Amino acid sequence: MPDLATAKASNSKFSPSYIPVAVVVGGNSGIGEAIVRAITRYTGGKVHLIIISRNRTTAEKILTSLPTATADDGKPVLREFVFCDAELMENIKTTAADLSTRLTKINYLVLSAGYINLWSKRQETEEGIDKLLGLRYYSRFKYVYELLPLLRNAKDAGEDVNVLSILASGMGRAIDVNDLALKHSYRAYKATMVSGSYNDIMVEEFAKRDPEIAFTHIYPGLVDTPGAKPTHWALRLISPLISLYVCLSAISPEESAEYMLFSLFDGKKGFFHRSPKGDDLGMKGYPFTEEEKKAVWDHSVEVTRCA
Repeated sequence: MPDLATAKASNSKFSPSYIPVAVVVGGNSGIGEAIVRAITRYTGGKVHLIIISRNRTTAEKILTSLPTATADDGKPVLREFVFCDAELMENIKTTAADLSTRLTKINYLVLSAGYINLWSKRQETEEGIDKLLGLRYYSRFKYVYELLPLLRNAKDAGEDVNVLSILASGMGRAIDVNDLALKHSYRAYKATMVSGSYNDIMVEEFAKRDPEIAFTHIYPGLVDTPGAKPTHWALRLISPLISLYVCLSAISPEESAEYMLFSLFDGKKGFFHRSPKGDDLGMKGYPFTEEEKKAVWDHSVEVTRCA
C-alpha cells in the first residue's frame, strides 16, 4: 500500500497537457472539499471545477477561495456550482442534460456525497425510492449513466477519464436479487451495507460496457468529517468518547484526499475496488455471481429510469 508520502509524490506528477474537467458531487465538506482543493493545487489551478450539491453558499465560498488560472487562450479557467437535489432521479437527469449543453467533456467524475442513518425507517421519495439507498447508490448510478457521453468524449480525445465512487468497497455484503430495493426486508443498517455491494457491482458493470474508462469504488476508512459525528440521541450520550476515538483513529480529510486522488489518477481503464490507502482489492470481499451482477444492473436501470 502506498504511504502518504508516496501518494503525494505520485499525485504531484499529475500534469496534463490539457485543462481537465472535474465534476465533484458533494464537494461542500469533508473528503469532497479536500479533493476539490487538492486537485486545484496539483494542477496549478488549471482545472475546470464543477461542484454539484444543494448548498450554493458553501460551494461558492469554496470555489472563490481557490487560486485562479488562465487557459492558453487567455480565458479564465472556470469554477462552477451546480445545484441538484439528488434525492430525485429526475433532478439528476435534468442536471446532466444542462451540463451536456455547456460542456464538451468530463475527465473526472467524483461521487462523494455522503448520507448515513442506521436507525431510520424506510423513507420513500415521490419516485418510490428509499432515501438512504437513493443517496448512497441509485443517485450515483444515475449520475454515471447520464454523464457517460461527456466521459466518452474525453476518452475519444485521448485524455484520461476516471469515475470515482467513495463509499464502502470490499465489504461483500450479501444481496437478495428478489428484493434489491429492500421493500420487504428493510433495515437502515442493511441498506447502508448493501449500498456498498451495489457500488462494487456498479463499477464493474459500467466497465464492461465502457472498457476504456476507469471506474473505481473506494472505501475511505475512518475520516474526521461531519459524517463521523454521532447523530442518534443514544450515541450523543457518549459523544465525548466517540469524539476521542475519532480524534485518535481517524485521518484528516486532507490526508484521505491524497489517497483518493492517487486512486483516481492510478487507474487507466477497467474497474477497481480499493482500500482506504488505494490498494487494489481485486476480488477480495466481492463474492457476487454473474447472475447477481446482471440483476443489480437491470434493477438499477429500471429504478433510476435509465431505460
